Amino acid sequence: MRAVVQRVSRAQVSVAGTTIGSIGLGLVVLVAMEEGDGEADVDALAAKLVDLRIFADQGGLMNRSLRDVGGQALVISQFTLAADLRRGRRPSFTRAAPPAVAASLVQRLVERIRSNGLAVAVGHFGSHMEVELVNDGPVTLVIEVREGRIS
Repeated sequence: MRAVVQRVSRAQVSVAGTTIGSIGLGLVVLVAMEEGDGEADVDALAAKLVDLRIFADQGGLMNRSLRDVGGQALVISQFTLAADLRRGRRPSFTRAAPPAVAASLVQRLVERIRSNGLAVAVGHFGSHMEVELVNDGPVTLVIEVREGRIS
């Protein structure tokens, strides 16, 4: 599983010109589920996202988590993060989990974040989406999860 996480002051996702989700202060999480990913991987990512200390404290240091600041999350499935670019000029997506598996795992990620009392907006799985965000910092992290462990 691979996720690109951006600290934002606001963000929204639209499908066919209609906003389907929006957040204020929080995290945009673009996530790709890959072959072999499972519930333990999702649970590890959710735990990391909720308590990742990347929001500024009163001294300007990154010491506060999404939970600490009462932030929100916008979770968007993005299978293109699973691209294999080693050969040729066209990306291969054979590492991406099958759609039914990926959709279920993304839903579990959303539920796990919500179970920590945080608001979560979501994209529409499998749709062409437009994502607008204001990256705060900018702070952008890449998180990889394998066998329930963050790397």
